[in-house]
Amino acid sequence: MRILLTVSDFIIPVTVLGIVVFGCLQRVDIYEIFLEGAKDGLKTVVDILPTLIGLIMAVEVVRAGGLLDMMTGILRPAAEKIGFPAELAPLSLVRLVSSSAATGLLTDIFANFGADSFLGRTASVMMSCTETVFYTMSLYFLSVGVRKTRYTLPCALLANMVGVFAAVWLVQTVFGN
Repeated sequence: MRILLTVSDFIIPVTVLGIVVFGCLQRVDIYEIFLEGAKDGLKTVVDILPTLIGLIMAVEVVRAGGLLDMMTGILRPAAEKIGFPAELAPLSLVRLVSSSAATGLLTDIFANFGADSFLGRTASVMMSCTETVFYTMSLYFLSVGVRKTRYTLPCALLANMVGVFAAVWLVQTVFGN
C-alpha cells in the first residue's frame, strides 16, 4: 500500500515533466501552445457560463423549494417495493444535473445517517458510478456546436440508472444491509 501512495504522489509531476520533455524534443514552443489552449479554454467557459448558471439555479430552486423532499415522499412506496432506498432518490436525480449540488446532498446523507452507514456507503458508490448527464451534455455539445444529440440522452440516462442500481447492489453484496 505504501508503494501505491508513493507512486501516486509522483504521477502528475512525472506526467507534466514527460509532456514538457516530449515537446522540447519535438522543438515545439510549449509556452505558446499552453497560452493558446488557455485562451480556448476561457472562450469555452464564457460560451457555456449561461448554461451552467441556469443549471445551478434550477437545482438550488428545486432543493430550496422542497420539491426534492416531496419527490422522495412520492417515490418512497415504489422504491421500497424494488428495494431501492428512497432517501437516495434525490441524490440520484440531482446527480443528473449538478455534481456540486449532489455533493451537498451527499454531505447531508453523511450528516444524517453517517458515512459508514448503508446509505452513506451507497451514496458514495453512487457518486462514482453515475455522471452529471445534463451538465456534461450541455458542456460538451454546446462547446462543439452539436444540436442533434440522437440517442445520447436516452443512453446516458439508462447508463446512469444502471449505475444507481449497481451502487445499491454492490454495497448490499459487499457490506450487507
